[in-house]
Amino acid sequence: LSVFELLLGHISTTSPIPVVTVQTAPFEDQRPGTNGLRRKTAVFEGKKNYLQNYIQSVLSSIDLRDRQGCTMVVGSDGRYFSRAAIEVIVQMAAANGIGRLVIGHNGLLSTPAVSCIIRKIKAIGGIILTASHNPGGPGGDFGIKFNVANGGPSPDTVMERIYQVSRTLEEYAICPDLRIDLSRLGRQEFDLENKFKPFRVEIVDSVEVYLQLLRNIFDFNAIKSLLTGPDQLKIHIDAMNGVMGPYVRRILCDELGAPANSAVNCVPLEDFGGRPPEPNLTYAVSLVDAMKGGDFGFGAAFDADGDRYMILGENGFFVNPADSVAIMAANLSTIPYFRQHGVKGFARSMATSTALDRYNFVDFLSPPGSDHIREKDGLWSVLMWLSIMAARKQGVDQIVREHWAKFGRNYFCRFDYEGLDPRAAFYLMRDLEAVISDKAFTSQKFAVGDHIYSVEKADNFEYIDPVDGTVARNQGLRIIFTDASRLVFRMSGSGGGMGATIRIYAETFERDPERHSRETQVVLGPLIAIALKISNIHERTGRRGPNIIT
Repeated sequence: LSVFELLLGHISTTSPIPVVTVQTAPFEDQRPGTNGLRRKTAVFEGKKNYLQNYIQSVLSSIDLRDRQGCTMVVGSDGRYFSRAAIEVIVQMAAANGIGRLVIGHNGLLSTPAVSCIIRKIKAIGGIILTASHNPGGPGGDFGIKFNVANGGPSPDTVMERIYQVSRTLEEYAICPDLRIDLSRLGRQEFDLENKFKPFRVEIVDSVEVYLQLLRNIFDFNAIKSLLTGPDQLKIHIDAMNGVMGPYVRRILCDELGAPANSAVNCVPLEDFGGRPPEPNLTYAVSLVDAMKGGDFGFGAAFDADGDRYMILGENGFFVNPADSVAIMAANLSTIPYFRQHGVKGFARSMATSTALDRYNFVDFLSPPGSDHIREKDGLWSVLMWLSIMAARKQGVDQIVREHWAKFGRNYFCRFDYEGLDPRAAFYLMRDLEAVISDKAFTSQKFAVGDHIYSVEKADNFEYIDPVDGTVARNQGLRIIFTDASRLVFRMSGSGGGMGATIRIYAETFERDPERHSRETQVVLGPLIAIALKISNIHERTGRRGPNIIT
């Protein structure tokens, strides 16, 4: 044989990867909620074509002209079934004409990081595999969330489009032979049948782009000085075995100098170590106990995908999320980014405490986030708190109490009734809406002990986006009293097959500093009694009380 023929024998010619069309039938239960589609993991894993149908519905909801050759971001909170689902998403994205996927290393990306990357690289959107604070593992929950080009969650119009596609879906496109390596950083290219350009997958460092963004916002030197040196603030951070582990280690420990043992539960686990990754006093009890010991001046915990958080001060002083947002708003001048660029406005969800409204620059009742990211952001909030502590040279409880003294205190709490029968929950909310919609209700008075509450307004809240005019309806039933106290009832579809959740929010405002140290449950007791009376939630659900109080 000639040298040429010998060499030729060692050259393997790979044929293009085939694109396959698979026949399917629609599922009736694929209407996404506010946080995407959440179901028991077994539904996604075990029901034939369930995952594929929904991914096809998401991809088909994007106009074909926009979809061809575009870039999308993919990440997960690391829960069970994420890797298998990412492989399907990659195969289907390729078959549907997506030109490039940017995926976090080992499939991991926090929700704020996905939002950040979408905006940074001008992607058409991103798919996040998360069920937020819901349990993980084979017996837990799984979720698929689609964020749009501005980095934020899908508005109602997009979710409705996805649902309408899902109802009539007859086929999906996939490249079943396409395989990627999530553990290898860098670019992987694939030739597909009938495609003019190769399909590209880029595995990127999960933390780097997001870290660069935070460096541009915060004074890292100021925070580092707080966390290091002889007078260092000792912190205790619980990543709850979710996606935030790598972010906490890299940013708070490696970059900002906190000792390595400041961070616990930083290895992402498929079942989050067997506990719900929910940062509250019920599930982050090890953090609460550690903070009560008095050795640490600042504590925080994050949920699975990194958009929710909890802040604790020395001796376990709990910062209500409502106070947290308001305090951050009042102290934005401590942040270089906001000193330079100013504040365009603040946003909060309707159910969030009205503490933020005490400032006259609140413009929007919508999902909160900073203008760099269109998502709630737990680590951003933690860095914000550390910046405030560094600037004011005060502890958490002192900052909170001075804030109350200046602006007054909003007593606020939330009761979660989880795992309810969906039909019972639906009819309860329907009947309650009928009660509060009656004209006679707005003149009603409720007497509880020596308290008398007069209804001023009651409605099913809807939000009109001031930018594009889209309307978000059925955001929750709210009752506002003449003294500005209020009750809010919301039903959540994020139970993932574990049933429905009804959340009741109670809030009242106290201006008098002498009355700022009272127990929240005692202050809100009369309002809670009214909520239980008009909803009959215990009688109608067979419950004696809520699962969680926050």
